[in-house]
Amino acid sequence: MKKTGILNQPISSVIAGMGHKDTLVVADAGLPIPSGTERIDLALTEGLPPFLDTLRAVLTEMEVERATVAEEMLEVSPAIYDAVKDLLGDVPIETVPHENLKARSRSARAVIRTGEFTPYANVILVAGVVF
Repeated sequence: MKKTGILNQPISSVIAGMGHKDTLVVADAGLPIPSGTERIDLALTEGLPPFLDTLRAVLTEMEVERATVAEEMLEVSPAIYDAVKDLLGDVPIETVPHENLKARSRSARAVIRTGEFTPYANVILVAGVVF
């Protein structure tokens, strides 16, 4: 049994298998997940697990070189955007229209679906390298 870090086997496996420039999406409960993209469904009930807690856990194990969020997040859910910025620190964040973010999610290695009900609480993480 794993002692620390992410205990969820599919999330741990996806992160361990990622290479430079691969993408992983942490999503709210409503983001459409394309049929060809791996879905890691954590959603239990409204709000569980929260988007930010899930993102925080992913960031403990994944090297991220940049991220993308929907530009609508800044206006509709500014508290989520501020929290994402805080969690990512110096990682650059690109904003794109939500429709563009949904299109980009098709090429992600996986989408982690949370129970978050806050609009536009989605982020695409681009894998960096640790060396």
